[in-house]
Amino acid sequence: MGHDISGYNNAGEEIAYARFSMGNYNATILYSLLDANDFYAGVSGSGRSTTFSTEQIEKALKAYKEFFRTGDSLSGIDLLGMDQKQILKFILNCLETAQKENSVKVYFG
Repeated sequence: MGHDISGYNNAGEEIAYARFSMGNYNATILYSLLDANDFYAGVSGSGRSTTFSTEQIEKALKAYKEFFRTGDSLSGIDLLGMDQKQILKFILNCLETAQKENSVKVYFG
């Protein structure tokens, strides 16, 4: 069991992935940043997906910066913890796709 959260473009290709073990409380940070707590099912995701707009992912990135008090640059990513790093990469990859395609689909497994 665990949290496998994947982002997909309009073609159905995986463009982002974040993995948290079932006991890793950092999973709740990503759910919260995405305002997706309804998809949190305790030891894993709910098995459902939803579509986020560009604005929603931009809001998640802003919330990330406020929560971690950092920027969105990958240049200093080596200084970040592993979970913080994967959360940022996930959001940035979803944002890149949403900006190109106006939305991104996220699956919470």
